[in-house]
Amino acid sequence: MTAPDTTAEEAARLPPALPGLDPAWSRLVAVADSTGVKHTWHVLDNGVPDPVGTLLCVHGNPTWSYLWRRLLAAAPPGWRVVAPDHLGMGFSDRLPGPRPLRQRVADLGDLTAALGVTGPVVTVGHDWGGVLSLGWALAHRQDLRGVVLANTAVAMPEGDLGPALIRMASAPGVRATVTVGTPVFVRATTALSRPALPAGVRSAFAAPYRSPARRRSVGDFVADIPFSPGHPSRPAQEAIAEGIRTLDVPALLLWGPRDPVFGERYLADLRSRLPQARLHRYEGASHLLPEDAPRYAEAVAQWVTDLGTGTTEPPDRPAGHAARRLWTALDERSGDDAPAVVEVGGTTVSWSALARRVRNLAAGLAASGVRPGHRVALLVEPSADLTTAVYAVWRAGATVVVADKGLGLGGMRRALRSASVDAVIGSRPGLAAARLMGLPGSRFAAGRAGRAALRALGAAATLDELEARGRSAPVPAEGPVDDDCAVLFTSGATGPAKGVVYTHRQAAAQLDLVRSTYGLTADDRLVAAFAPFAILGPALGIGSAVPDVDVTAPGSLTAAALADAAAAVDATVVFASPAALRRVGATAGDLSSGQRRALARVRLLMSAGAPVPASLLRSLREALPAADAHTPYGMTEVLPVTDVSLAGIEAAGEGEGVCVGAPLPGVTVRVSPLSPEGTADGPLTDRPGVVGEVCVRAAHVKDRYDALWALERAASRDPGFHRTGDVGHLDPDGRLWIEGRLQHVIATASGPVTPVGIEQRVERVDGVTAAAAVGIGPPGTQVVVLVVVPSEGSSGRRRQRLGLAGPDLADAVRAAAGVDVAAVLTTSALPVDIRHQSKVDRGEVARRAARVLAGARAPRP
Repeated sequence: MTAPDTTAEEAARLPPALPGLDPAWSRLVAVADSTGVKHTWHVLDNGVPDPVGTLLCVHGNPTWSYLWRRLLAAAPPGWRVVAPDHLGMGFSDRLPGPRPLRQRVADLGDLTAALGVTGPVVTVGHDWGGVLSLGWALAHRQDLRGVVLANTAVAMPEGDLGPALIRMASAPGVRATVTVGTPVFVRATTALSRPALPAGVRSAFAAPYRSPARRRSVGDFVADIPFSPGHPSRPAQEAIAEGIRTLDVPALLLWGPRDPVFGERYLADLRSRLPQARLHRYEGASHLLPEDAPRYAEAVAQWVTDLGTGTTEPPDRPAGHAARRLWTALDERSGDDAPAVVEVGGTTVSWSALARRVRNLAAGLAASGVRPGHRVALLVEPSADLTTAVYAVWRAGATVVVADKGLGLGGMRRALRSASVDAVIGSRPGLAAARLMGLPGSRFAAGRAGRAALRALGAAATLDELEARGRSAPVPAEGPVDDDCAVLFTSGATGPAKGVVYTHRQAAAQLDLVRSTYGLTADDRLVAAFAPFAILGPALGIGSAVPDVDVTAPGSLTAAALADAAAAVDATVVFASPAALRRVGATAGDLSSGQRRALARVRLLMSAGAPVPASLLRSLREALPAADAHTPYGMTEVLPVTDVSLAGIEAAGEGEGVCVGAPLPGVTVRVSPLSPEGTADGPLTDRPGVVGEVCVRAAHVKDRYDALWALERAASRDPGFHRTGDVGHLDPDGRLWIEGRLQHVIATASGPVTPVGIEQRVERVDGVTAAAAVGIGPPGTQVVVLVVVPSEGSSGRRRQRLGLAGPDLADAVRAAAGVDVAAVLTTSALPVDIRHQSKVDRGEVARRAARVLAGARAPRP
């Protein structure tokens, strides 16, 4: 049969010239459907002959194949990319009536047969194209190699009524007007993008839908969504939703968390049906993920390439050993009445009490439904309750999820929702925050509060009640050492906070290295002015105290507060951030004689989280006269990597960057050399003097990034190594020097320039207390701009105005920099991270400097 008569308005056509769309990709294909009627499809096809495989890309409603233009451009070598416009959509033939789900799946099969598509095939689906692509996948299992899905749904989770925005559009009396009679639905879809799409791109998406006749299938698609059990397409939808549980091919989920259509519950449903799927969340992206996260195309291309090489999983790293569990020290000291955890001015818990509380709480959590593999968010201030909860969750076989409250409510919400938590343990403020963040799962309350208040916050029980329940319940059996134990979120100082997953084996290897590197024994006691180390004290087998300080403001730690914490446990070890230590040094003159005696017993001082200048360590000799000062280098993903003492820093002398010492035993450090454009593309090397991205191999490197497949793949692309994002070099003595972050490398016309060495030289200029070197302009032609804080200013968190430096200061800065400097600006403070208050946000500095130099603000003369 031939196609029914159609008007020119309804006939298939080639699209006009549109941004980013190669006209060579477009073709029209006439295909007979299952009833024998011929329809003409518009298809984007890169036309690779004899392909090694095919990417079949299926759009949703009301988009069209234009959505996949970046994936066609980024196609892996040898792969064909086929992206059709559904019949009635895009630039394909218009239809005389509705097309149900079952028929559309069949149509897609008819088209691929006509195009000669054979296996291996990877389907790629977005929005309602997700269920259609999966329907094709189930019908063509013999050709299927993998599935990729982006912001879609195949079913409505139990109790769900479907996406609210779509239900509104499908309401009687609304659908015809919103989806067909006017372009509201078409335009509203592209309006969801974050950041906003360029006007030309929005117009390109609307180009096929300029009249009601050409929008008819937009409304029909909405009408075909099977919201109700009796809907004609419901059986086909349910068959696909259940059928994908049987797919045993690799799967990749790409998700925009800000999607108001398909929220977290749809992602959770997809993950339950495709448990083998890898996931990458593009923070900030909304519904139109291929537009909001353009680099998705590179991720898909890499994933597809990996399918062909068998490298979909990151390579193994050194295993280390796991003779000790994280709670072994508690068991060993269960009869010891010495202090294990001390809250200065609050609770003191002995080793025996802590071991008992952890055992009972673990059993109580298990009896209350916390299972091995569950994730438990901890929203408790540093305290004995927090320490108890951490070890109890581990002992119950679950995973702790920790996000710094310094991220702010919005940042914490993004982080914790991305971790898919199953339960929350929180103080009253923590439980209130959990409610505001909309976290799922059961709630348990730390601290003391009335039952009515706890019920109002959704708490099922207090920790005390769980402990009581656990006294008569069995302690869960120990799980495998390769199970996850923690998801720790980075500070967000260099981008959105990232979830870092550790297994029990990797955490145990970290503790072994820390214990051996610093000679820690049961005779040591720790003051941890940095919350993670306070939690690890019991695992190290040493008593610990947390000083009276706001964890989001480490610079508030005074010498007196540190001394009081040291006195509380007779401390021999102190761990604090550089910002905290600056304040300690500045207030050392206020110490009493008793406080001085307490600090004089400290034998070891450790500081990490940001570069620690030798001058700061020297300034602490008054407060900590007997302490051997060390600065371990590392990050949330792997700590420690190297270590250097004050004596070692002084012996190394001045160099390009910050000397962080030699790699520790069992740690291998290499660098990936920088290209002229400032990217780290070179093969790993340990040749002295080569500047590149620092790469680390060790048993205590994190297991993976959580829900960030593309990032993990990039960071682990060298077998066994983790790419840190830091830039530096090794010297002839094997010491590592850090020169900045990879994203802060300045790509000048004469080659890459790293910022830290420049900043160090400038900060030695009289009248300068801090400096940031940034690049302004397009990569490859950037110029160096220096923003300095004159002596009357100070580094801080407040936003300050920038202006041009005076001629004398500018000349002095240029002379010291050692590189060509295009401009010197001044400010009274540099923006720094919240957790450490030490890492300068050079990206923000560059944005402000660019605005000033472009004339957005009138500079000072």
